[in-house]
Amino acid sequence: MAEMFPFRAVRYDACRVALENAVTQPYDKITSEMQERYCDASPYNFISIEKGRSFPADSPENNVYTRASRKLEEWLAEGVLLQDAAPAIYAYFQDYKILGTNQRLVRRGFIALGRLADYDEGVVFRHEHTLTAPKVDRLDLLRHARAQSGQLFMLYDDPARRIDALLDEAAKLTPTAEVRDEYDVLHRIWAISDPAKIRQITAAMADKKLIIADGHHRYETALNYRNERRAKDRRIDPDAPHEKAMWTCFNSRQDGLTILPTHRVVRNLAGFSLEAFLKAASKYFDWYAYPFAAGEREESLAEFRHDLQRRGRSGHTIGIYAGINVFYLLVLRNSAEMERLLPDVSPAQRRLDVVLLHRLLLDKCLGITPEKVAAETNVTYEREMEAAINAVDRAAAQIAFLLNPVRVAQVVEIALAGEVMPQKSTDFYPKLLSGLCIYRM
Repeated sequence: MAEMFPFRAVRYDACRVALENAVTQPYDKITSEMQERYCDASPYNFISIEKGRSFPADSPENNVYTRASRKLEEWLAEGVLLQDAAPAIYAYFQDYKILGTNQRLVRRGFIALGRLADYDEGVVFRHEHTLTAPKVDRLDLLRHARAQSGQLFMLYDDPARRIDALLDEAAKLTPTAEVRDEYDVLHRIWAISDPAKIRQITAAMADKKLIIADGHHRYETALNYRNERRAKDRRIDPDAPHEKAMWTCFNSRQDGLTILPTHRVVRNLAGFSLEAFLKAASKYFDWYAYPFAAGEREESLAEFRHDLQRRGRSGHTIGIYAGINVFYLLVLRNSAEMERLLPDVSPAQRRLDVVLLHRLLLDKCLGITPEKVAAETNVTYEREMEAAINAVDRAAAQIAFLLNPVRVAQVVEIALAGEVMPQKSTDFYPKLLSGLCIYRM
């Protein structure tokens, strides 16, 4: 059973600081350049809490986590951050343009507290493994600040779109807060404090299964903190603040969900030969070439991208680029053969292009084992196709593998089956802003 609760969010006072100078992207998307830019934007920028600077002289008494805790308390005392007077569930809409197109979509969801549940309880499901280091970092921050600022991105299934209708009704009013981020995404929230409407939302969510779309490290950090507090208190208090986490929930049946592909670029392969690779790949895939002369790359790339998407709608298709003025499409020859070739892989996993890339092309054709992938010895990742292609052109990579995005239904299928995808299989876009709503425990 999914238990959802309204809460009194801590939010920036827009009269004291402009939101566009205060909120940030999630901590794991913040580069060093972004960190500097956020620091320069305002002394009240949330970067001081979300991902502050570390210094050589840091000590147990004065470090990035203790400074974050002090900043939070200072801003609350100054009135830069205010806690809402009434408990609410917050409708959260994101109006954005799909990258590389002029098409705009609106993703509709809501922010609320959710009761934390272990994976084996069958309420919350993951679709990827987590790494230790990010969880250690986030747990230290949670221990000191005792606040959740980054949002957990959850999916639920509501074919009738009952909750979406309630959110649309709330969105007819003036937004409680509104900000446009550096990616031209318009973020708007509306506080829903009417007890009757809150009951409608929580009742509609009660039978839902929740899938973590983004924020696996933050979710497992919240679980670890909960367990730590339970052990310290020597009891389980279901009403304790640490038994809950701030969730942002989106209906998986809406049109506003976008997943971007994460392309793979390969480097440091001794004796790499494109000819030898294509010969090895031909055991499983037919290939099609898209050659181009000097100055004609963009036309060839446009045709290649169109065919990658078109063929990907009806079959398994992976693009490659290794320079020498030609793109290639690899199209799986026989899906029925996958059961024999990959007997240890579930049917749902075998329907993922990224799994076939890792198991057939990287492992069997190039000798890049799962261990090497995990260590990033040979494989790194790029969100933008052009960036992956340019890595080959500037000799920073030997070959780029260019993918179609995973579909939302595939994420749901894998997660509900209790399975996980390869690392960096999904990139839900846009990201949820940090500092827009804060759950202070």
